[in-house]
Amino acid sequence: MLDDIRAVCFDLDDTLWDLRPVMRRAEHRVAEFLAERYPALAARHGVEEFAEARRALALEHPSRAHDFTWLRTEAMRRLALAAGCDEAAGAEAFEVFIAARSAIEPFDDVPAALEALGSRYVLASFSNGNADLRRIAIGAHFRVSLNAETVGHPKPRPEAFEALAGALGLAPHELLYVGDDPVVDVGGARDAGLRSAWMNRRGHDWPGHAGARPALELRCLAQLVELLSCR
Repeated sequence: MLDDIRAVCFDLDDTLWDLRPVMRRAEHRVAEFLAERYPALAARHGVEEFAEARRALALEHPSRAHDFTWLRTEAMRRLALAAGCDEAAGAEAFEVFIAARSAIEPFDDVPAALEALGSRYVLASFSNGNADLRRIAIGAHFRVSLNAETVGHPKPRPEAFEALAGALGLAPHELLYVGDDPVVDVGGARDAGLRSAWMNRRGHDWPGHAGARPALELRCLAQLVELLSCR
């Protein structure tokens, strides 16, 4: 069933690395930066207040709710002005955030698996998040790296996967998409005509609301290397 696959495409967060420690560290770095550079703003708001401001902004501008970079920068800019601070706080805080957001440690199986898969297939990624693969060592393996904010459509919308296929110059059925979210990744790819594989690192049960269980379920990328005979 995988003989005609020409590209292997990946989700990033919680598929190639654990997102939780990355985000904790990034939010901590932002808090440290604000306390030093904009203490009046830091005194008025904490992590949860900043998150609530982003949620409110997403409701105010639903057409940009997928653009996490804009939400984070604009929400911080508005709060800075309200606190009597320079609006540049939004852009400056985002630079601190994205540097820490992109300082990831891939799961142990990832580097060797990408090396092996890349020897036989074109590799690509599409993420709803805003990690910057240009700042990440494993990013060198990917010919194409897209995300929701650059394309204008988030997963599981078919336009997201169509943009990925188009950027690779391939038909959707020639792409295998690997992701951890049963609905956003697996279901979205399947509905757009791609092959899909569920990265189930923590051994969860397949949720009934996600539709048909995929034919491929992985606990690590080494399994995919084995299945595709990339040894």
